[in-house]
Amino acid sequence: MTYQDTLDWMFQQLPMYQRQGQTAFKKDLTNIQAFCKVLDQPQDNFKSIHVGGTNGKGSVSHMLASVLQSAGYKVGLYTSPHLKDFRERIKINGLEISETEVTEFIHQHKSFLEKQKLSFFEMSVGMAFAYFAKAQVDVAIIEVGLGGRLDSTNIISPILSVITNIGLDHTAFLGETLSEIAAEKAGIIKANIPVIIGETNSETKPVFEAKALEVSAEIHFANSEKSDYQSDLIGNYQTKNIKTVLSATELLNKSTSFKISEAHIRHGLLNVVKQTKLRGRWEQIGFEPKIIADTGHNKEALIYVIEQLLSEKFDELHIVLGVVNDKDLSRILPLFPDTAHYYFARPDIPRGLAAEDLQNAASKYKLKGEVYSSINLALNSARSQATVSDLIYVGGSTFTVAEVL
Repeated sequence: MTYQDTLDWMFQQLPMYQRQGQTAFKKDLTNIQAFCKVLDQPQDNFKSIHVGGTNGKGSVSHMLASVLQSAGYKVGLYTSPHLKDFRERIKINGLEISETEVTEFIHQHKSFLEKQKLSFFEMSVGMAFAYFAKAQVDVAIIEVGLGGRLDSTNIISPILSVITNIGLDHTAFLGETLSEIAAEKAGIIKANIPVIIGETNSETKPVFEAKALEVSAEIHFANSEKSDYQSDLIGNYQTKNIKTVLSATELLNKSTSFKISEAHIRHGLLNVVKQTKLRGRWEQIGFEPKIIADTGHNKEALIYVIEQLLSEKFDELHIVLGVVNDKDLSRILPLFPDTAHYYFARPDIPRGLAAEDLQNAASKYKLKGEVYSSINLALNSARSQATVSDLIYVGGSTFTVAEVL
């Protein structure tokens, strides 16, 4: 099998949440437990840090990885989803797993994967664990895929757990209220393992405190941190993520053998993109006119994104918008300005919402624009209509951003 053959098999034959949605979600850890048994429990052969939450978990994971790299450690990083290539999900010190590693791993375990009917995510997690163990990383940052309690990553025994925040996202799987979702996210809190909570409110804080008390986990709240640290991830929302990373590094210095200096922290935060290759977070992808792409896709994230967007200087605002079909549009469309010109398109995945349906929903909130047959055609149209002093924003979904990078 070639690398492309391998990806085609992974993407098409087995369930994959980012393409299919709810039908690919499994509320069960038996598959990943069985797979890791076959792999000789690789997750037990390296130190790990588990990062969950509704928003910011990807940024926090990459920031923390960059800081640890700056401190001289060999750092594994598992994140999801990918933007352009599957190999983005599994990195060591910013270098993606090789095509050969992916192909050989799948070929070696293909019969088991078919027999056990593992999901795309389950096999990806197993691959990451085996790769990090084989490479003997000093530590791996493991980002939760969806939820926490029943996420496939939740078979690790980390040295630290991190939960960034809680928002109303993926309610079909995780619950209809903030406290219900918090309970699912709190499932990564382990017995006697410290946990950092990035943000809380009156509904979620008691949930985290109760879970930490139940399992005797030392709990820390990062929102009390004071910070003058800067990052090359320049979105306004990154301020909260930086505080979470600072709290994590402080705890690592106190309770583990890791030694992370202030210089390491500053260097790591200022070189996240360079050292981890993270993309799609308030990323400028064009000049004259300025074009910004951001993967924020739920209410909690878009509040900050739109606020920052409207603080920019421009003559006219052009918004290229594409979303997935299970998105609650009543929560996100009211956030968008009705003074912008919109370019509606469907992300090129099965879950993509038809551009016409998005246009109809947007019209209820006085958001007006045209429909395009692809995200790139929509962006090209925005480019042709914008002047050098205008601003173009591309967003609404991770998959929308992936198509323009």
